[in-house]
Amino acid sequence: MTMQLDWLRGCATALVTPFAGDGSVDEKRLRDLVEYQIAGNVRLLVPCGTTGESVTMTEEENQFVIRTTVELARGRAKVIAGTGSNSTAVTIKRSQAARELGVDAVLTVAPYYNKPTQDGLYAHFRAIAEAVDGLPVVIYNVPGRTSSNIAAETTLRLARDVENIVAVKEASGNLSQIMEILRSRPEGFRVISGDDSLTLALIALGGEGLISVASNEAPALMSQLNDLALAGNWDEARKLHYRLLPLMEANFIESSPGPVKAGMALMGLLEENLRLPLVPVQEKTRTRMREVLNELGLLKETSHAIA
Repeated sequence: MTMQLDWLRGCATALVTPFAGDGSVDEKRLRDLVEYQIAGNVRLLVPCGTTGESVTMTEEENQFVIRTTVELARGRAKVIAGTGSNSTAVTIKRSQAARELGVDAVLTVAPYYNKPTQDGLYAHFRAIAEAVDGLPVVIYNVPGRTSSNIAAETTLRLARDVENIVAVKEASGNLSQIMEILRSRPEGFRVISGDDSLTLALIALGGEGLISVASNEAPALMSQLNDLALAGNWDEARKLHYRLLPLMEANFIESSPGPVKAGMALMGLLEENLRLPLVPVQEKTRTRMREVLNELGLLKETSHAIA
């Protein structure tokens, strides 16, 4: 039987990792960004995921970011730490370390580059969950990044067989696959959108929320969108969805998190520093980010949000 997690619902933010000019993790900006999220009514924080550039960070840096997020969020927000890699053994080690740091759950992506079979994916996620027995595990399906899709049958098998595999973050863009999971999932198993632009549709189909990129820039608005949809206020949710859609799309004009970091730099939330092989966005992308943020009123609203 799936572990019951009433708190795993609504808008979670896939936190960017702010870097200083010398390439180090910018601790002050990190702390400020966590506070900005909580002030925007985000109650689920996801450090060290794809958006956090975790694959370019050392183990020490990943643990520092997770530890800092947990310390700041304690009593105010839940923390779901990204611990995935393409090595099962490494993912287990990272997940165990995250548990020691006090996280509320871990997010583990499908192994990238290896291209495992469905049986291999099942064995991978089951081994991780059993190694952190009692700690909730969210599996993450993002074929565009990993080159392997977690089939609905595999997700459902994991959901039925492993108590602490509690949810899937679905970023396949395949609504037929997502609907199969929603239709056949065991009680308590959560389906979370991994695509900002599909959140409204996924919640309408029965999903529980979103792990968002756009909430880095617009936490209050993205949280409101999820809350409206989950409450069944479809007319208001639809209006807000279409208002936010240009931002959702602009954040992926180039490889994420390039555009979102450019937008946040325009808002004064961080410096536009990325780690190779990612580079700053083209000027035309930055211009588009400025346009959509201005249309949302975010450039004005946040100019004083973080000192």
